[in-house]
Amino acid sequence: MAAPISDAVVVDVLRRVDRLATPLATRLGRPPALPQAERDQWWADRVSRVAAVVSAAPRFAGKLADLLPLQNTVGTAVQSLVVLGVAGEHGVTDPAARVSLLSRVLLDRDLTPEAVEPMLVHARGTYRGEAFGSRDERRGVLGPVRTLWRVSRLLSRIDDALDARPKGRLHHRALSNIPVVGVAGGYAAEREGLRRAAARAAAAVDDRVSPPS
Repeated sequence: MAAPISDAVVVDVLRRVDRLATPLATRLGRPPALPQAERDQWWADRVSRVAAVVSAAPRFAGKLADLLPLQNTVGTAVQSLVVLGVAGEHGVTDPAARVSLLSRVLLDRDLTPEAVEPMLVHARGTYRGEAFGSRDERRGVLGPVRTLWRVSRLLSRIDDALDARPKGRLHHRALSNIPVVGVAGGYAAEREGLRRAAARAAAAVDDRVSPPS
């Protein structure tokens, strides 16, 4: 049995995810005139329609997708984009608070901003170029795809913890186990998972309820 993933490792990965995905969430944006009450829903629905296609794509492999880290890492990468988009709507700009939010919503791990802060140490010699890519690579038509792919590669370091991420309905996930046609079930499951991720993020930021397991 593998050793449990430490909080330090989780924070190290999620701080990199934050630095990669937050600028992309900012660039995606949403209609500026949209009322505050509808902004969380915009991230849950409008962005999900596009993002869920990316996260459901591995389902072309059917059940095989569950035997590889691809499904969980890609799905969680897209969910992290939605969570950080919702965080931006609520004015969450502190890195420790954003990492804490990612941990609570995506990993069901209750790391408070106060616990995260001491672990936000930028280690020397890290793989910045490999993880983040050049500024030019992160722009252009394929920029968002490259960014999400790099986020998924980062998340592969904590793949064992990703099963706690928000998921779709059981019957959609069952359909997604069928090769090729399973992409329809995968799309529905991932889109529902993205909606749940957005709802959990908004609830966590507002401190209304703790994200459920």
